[in-house]
Amino acid sequence: MTYDYLIVGAGFAGCVLAERLASQLGKRVLLIDRRPHIGGNAYDEYDEEGILVHRYGPHVFHTNDRRVFRYLSRFTSWRPYVHKARSFVEGRLVPIPINRETVNVLFGFGLSTDEEVECFFRREREHRATRENSEDVVVAAVGRRLFDLLYRGYSLKQWGLEPRDLAPSVCGRLPVRTGLLDRYFDDAIQAIPREGYTAMFARMIDHPRIHLSLATAWSEINSGSFDRLIFTGPIDEFFGELHGKLPYRSLRFEYETHDCEFLQPVAMITYPNTFPFTRTTEFKHITGQVHPKTTIAKEYPLETGEPFYPIPRREYVEQYRLYRREAKKLATVRFVGRLATYQYYNMIRLPRNASWCSKRSRGEGPHEGRSSARLGGDTDLEPSGPVAEDFDGVRAVNLSPSGGHRYR
Repeated sequence: MTYDYLIVGAGFAGCVLAERLASQLGKRVLLIDRRPHIGGNAYDEYDEEGILVHRYGPHVFHTNDRRVFRYLSRFTSWRPYVHKARSFVEGRLVPIPINRETVNVLFGFGLSTDEEVECFFRREREHRATRENSEDVVVAAVGRRLFDLLYRGYSLKQWGLEPRDLAPSVCGRLPVRTGLLDRYFDDAIQAIPREGYTAMFARMIDHPRIHLSLATAWSEINSGSFDRLIFTGPIDEFFGELHGKLPYRSLRFEYETHDCEFLQPVAMITYPNTFPFTRTTEFKHITGQVHPKTTIAKEYPLETGEPFYPIPRREYVEQYRLYRREAKKLATVRFVGRLATYQYYNMIRLPRNASWCSKRSRGEGPHEGRSSARLGGDTDLEPSGPVAEDFDGVRAVNLSPSGGHRYR
């Protein structure tokens, strides 16, 4: 069989693109992944004790875009969940993102109003004429002491780099609060797929025009068996590292099951200055599962291994642009997603920005009239990020790291 599209990668971007192309445009899609499962890094499964775990770290759905929520609700029901986290600093657990309690516990204060906390931040801040990197962003907001306690060590472990060598967006993603609100995200919609992410993606790609092939490398596919290619893997890998290998950070996960109902007070605890791991996650807080035992995961950042995160540093972005120039020469290949566009952004932006969605007229070629592939079926969605490519009514978008809806 000849397919209209080969989609490489059955993660969030690949599954959504496959569903839109098949259901809205009537395209025949071959969806492959070199892993033995769908869902990408959002893959979840039951461990040996019967506890639902996220195999590649915690994934929390949160968005302000109701159209994205309505779209995904076609494939899942939801469990409301508000994510909370603590940071282990000097032997104490404090709220993260920073709030009034964080300041009071770390410095022994008794601040009771937003104004008092804001006055403390003003005294601590260091002047920065520009915000050139992550260190600039943090010290200009909360000062050097909180930067050293909560940000610097974590960034060194996670990225292997000083915050001053990272883009402003890395440490600038977290809010700073003067009140007592201790939820991790501010978005209006926060929830978890009731039966898990894997079940949601399985329903999403359950379509007669979508053929799934797992444990399959894209190099194994006959180039004559498809008309167009969507690639969601590392772009340097696609081009055989023509311009050198792009650096990525990887992760190793260590799972522990404990004979108690809960081990942690909240789902996630970060460890910025102690222990070789960056954080621990207790999944039952997230999933709401009732079970007499509990499983946690410890995350260990790695310099080598399976790529998880592009490193947001200027020199690497310049190297990526060499690959982007190569990509623009390919009329029937498009690159979508975090690894393919070498962008460090939160993955929940993909349902709105990586697929999308919308042209007014029907056509086939990349420069001809476009057919409509709408996220909601009857509602046009225009990408909010800068458009990199478009074809057959589906836009592949290079996303900025800030704003939008977020994943993880």
